[in-house]
Amino acid sequence: MQLVTPGLVLREVKVGESDRILTILTPEHGVLSCTAKGSLRLKSKLFSACGLFCYSEFTLFAGRTLYTVDDAQVKNVFHGLANRLDAMALAMYMAEVTLMLSPSGKEGETLLRLMLNSLYLLSEKKALPRKIKAIYELRAVSEAGFMPNLLCCRECGKYQGGPFCFDLTASDLLCEDCAAKQGLAPNLDEAALTALRHIILVEDRRVFGYTIPPESQRLLNAVAEQYACRQLDKTPKTLEFLQTVLE
Repeated sequence: MQLVTPGLVLREVKVGESDRILTILTPEHGVLSCTAKGSLRLKSKLFSACGLFCYSEFTLFAGRTLYTVDDAQVKNVFHGLANRLDAMALAMYMAEVTLMLSPSGKEGETLLRLMLNSLYLLSEKKALPRKIKAIYELRAVSEAGFMPNLLCCRECGKYQGGPFCFDLTASDLLCEDCAAKQGLAPNLDEAALTALRHIILVEDRRVFGYTIPPESQRLLNAVAEQYACRQLDKTPKTLEFLQTVLE
């Protein structure tokens, strides 16, 4: 069976002298594992299009356990990633988060769009890495079925005003007073809470379009990372190194 699909290479593993095993995120078939024979040869027609974080049009043939890449044409290469350690580290982290979420079927479409937009902004230096990281964590886990309840304080119904606690266990909000009654401390100021709601609730094209003070972004970053790791049930292996290189 032949399959023609766009896809983003999230992982590549060298096999032998010239072959690669690719893990590709596609919009309609989710994550696919493929063998790209001879793709490490410089003269191979697959060399450029099968590289890590290449977005390409793939022609695949189904095998017993893996697809085989018969042809691949480059659609986009995010050249700016290779020039900065923090950018490549963040890209590797986002790829691991995506693979841990294991999107299948058309679930891949939303995560692919989010990943492509994130890589573009990261590669072109159009947004700070920490902002991209927080957005990706929150949006990716929400789209995968772990959307928190951000309407209001679950106890008293307060919507805004003053600091709030995002309860990582219950995936909802508590105002400062209600949090104190439960032995919890606020972890979001007003700006961070507004940004959190924006990231989770707006349409895709607007998700990166917010601005908050650095301290509010720091609070949001902490909540986003903790929430993502909790929903993934474990800490991604790439996170520790990423934390050492992010500014």
